[in-house]
This record gives sequence, C-alpha cells and structure tokens, in this order.
Amino acid sequence: MCDDRISPELRPLAPSIAVSDADHDLLAQRDQPESTHLYRTPFVRDCGRILHARAFRRLAGKTQVFTRNQMENDHSRSRLTHTLEVAQIARTIASALGLNAHLAEALALVHDIGHPPFGHAGERALDAALVPHGMRFDHNLHALRIVTSFEERHAGFRGLNLTLGVREGIIKHSRDYSAAEHPELSAYFLDQLPPVEAQLIDLADEIAYLTADLEDGMEAGILDLKIVRAELACFDRAYRSAEEKYPSAAERLLRNDALKTILNSLVTDLMSEVSRRVETNGIHTLSQVRSARGRLAAFSADRQEDRGTLRRFLYHYLYESTELEVEHKRGAEIICTLFAHWIADPEQLPADHAARAAKEGAARAVTDYIAGMTDSYIEQAWSRFQR
Repeated sequence: MCDDRISPELRPLAPSIAVSDADHDLLAQRDQPESTHLYRTPFVRDCGRILHARAFRRLAGKTQVFTRNQMENDHSRSRLTHTLEVAQIARTIASALGLNAHLAEALALVHDIGHPPFGHAGERALDAALVPHGMRFDHNLHALRIVTSFEERHAGFRGLNLTLGVREGIIKHSRDYSAAEHPELSAYFLDQLPPVEAQLIDLADEIAYLTADLEDGMEAGILDLKIVRAELACFDRAYRSAEEKYPSAAERLLRNDALKTILNSLVTDLMSEVSRRVETNGIHTLSQVRSARGRLAAFSADRQEDRGTLRRFLYHYLYESTELEVEHKRGAEIICTLFAHWIADPEQLPADHAARAAKEGAARAVTDYIAGMTDSYIEQAWSRFQR
C-alpha cells in the first residue's frame, strides 16, 4: 500500500553495467560518421538534438490527458511538460544507480515524440484506420521514423543522426519486438534485452503520469478528493500525514504533499528493486544485463500492486469518465474522417506528403501527416474540411 518509508542508502551499481560514454563505444556510434565533440559526450549531444527537433516542440500542442477544449486553466500537462517530468525522474534514478544519466535523459526526452494528436484516443483511432490497409500504428516505430528520416537538421543527411543506443532505446524501452515480425529492426539487438537505462524509461513514465494525472484530474474537478482518499489508501495515508504536519495548510497544498510522497515512494522502490535484482542475478556487466532472464527494472511486489491500483482508479474515474469520453470520441471522429478523406484523394495533402504517398503509398503518407499534427493544427484542418 504505497509505503512511503525510504529504503536504506542505495549503492551505485557496478560501473560496467552502465552504458559507456566513450565515443568509440558501439552504442555511441551513428549511422553518419561525425567527428568527436570537444566537450560534449555522444548522449549529451543527442539530448540537444532532441530538444531542438521540431517534433519535440510540437509536443507542447499535443494532448496528455486533457485536450485544449477541456483546459479551463494553463496548468494541465501537455505531452511536452509530461516528457520533461519523465526526464527529471529518469535522470535522477540513473544518477543514483550510477548508470548513464545522459542516455536515460535522452531516452526520456524522445519517448513520446511519436504520439499523434488527441493522446491515446488519437493513437487508437489512427491504428484502427490503418487496419483495413494491412498496417498498424505504433508510436515507438513512428518515433524511430521521425528521428531517422522526417527531421531535417543537417545539410548532408536526413534525420537527427542519433546514437545507436538512443535509437535502440526508442524501440525497446517499453516492449520487445520479434525479429521475425520486424526484420527491418535487425540492427537493434532484438534477441537481447536493452540496457538498464532504457528499461527505466517506461516505469519513469508511469511514475510521472500516475501522480500527475491524479493532480490534473483533481484540478479539473473530475476527481473528487473524498473519492481519491477513500479508494487509494496510500494517498489517504500520505494526506493524513501532511495534515498532521501542516494543520493550517490549504487543501491544494496538502494534496500536493501527498502526491509528492507517493512519487518519492515509487522512485525509491524502483531504484531498490533494480539493485536487488542485479545482486540476486549476479549481474556485473552490460552484456549480462542483455542476456538476463528478464528485465531488471521493476517495482517490488507491493509497489507493483499499488501501481495496478492507481492505474485502475485512473481508468475508471478519469480516463473513461464521461467528461473525457466526449472529447475522445470527437478526436477519434476527426482523425478517422480526415484519414479517409486524404486516403481517397492524396493530392489534397501538402506537396511533400503527396510525393511520399506516390512513393510509399497513401496509407503511410496520410498516417505520417496526421501523426505529426498538434491538436490545434488538426482542429484547423477539421474546420476547413467542414466548410
């Protein structure tokens, strides 16, 4: 039940478990050879390239939970602010464990770059639209297309020319891909587990959104504090502790204190469990991480139960709430209708996407066009379509 006790001081993992920062290391290599930088390591350079990418900037206009139509204030998270929170958590965990914090930060910064507009509802709608064309939408695979092809930041080649380590992490941070089903990903060690830095990202993502969505849901008035306290024992305990410590504090501040306690508890538990699994499995090197029987980044059994409780609560009371479902359905309708419109007449696409449709097929070109849109941009396209 969301234990907020802090574990004993953590010891960093063996240095040989971390991904090397050396320019000559395999995971630091790029498709297009580049000279070494005077004072920046390969993964520090990747962080900069991601931060300066147009697709990264567009995250500011993409839904995390609430669409722009639902935002009654400017405080609800966008996909961009969520990403920055994940980066802070991932960097903290990696630093505490003695891992490559710059690699973890780069992977956190890029982990959501492939998401379409309207959040997960938009992703589901785009995926459903592709099924009749024998295709599926996968935001990880789309992210790889963005950083290897769509972004144009260099005069001599397309893409961001990110390191192999970051490209592998984009693919494998949240799931494993079959080499038989995805032969195009053969360069990314599909028969091996990813480094711990990449394994951390999916759970750092969950820690960030589980706590942030609780906050945004209460701020929006969809989640009632009384119900949150009644349904989530860990939150209630943390809230009562804050009340005892700060009896005159405002409800909003007590709520924030409780959320901070839960976040810290999950972060600390994740670090402790990684350390425990590394020690239990006798792992001392990166190659042993890759050949381990399972992923090393995980929560303990108790915190895993809390994770499930938090997720079920948010799905029931927030993500599937009437208020959000109305916007989800509207977003899905916009995406599916515009997808069908452009599939039927690819010449209506901008010139570069129309050219890609002739080369790669209309379904792929339309998907790439829609997935790159912000919420406001696709709303403008929808308005023009309805005229």
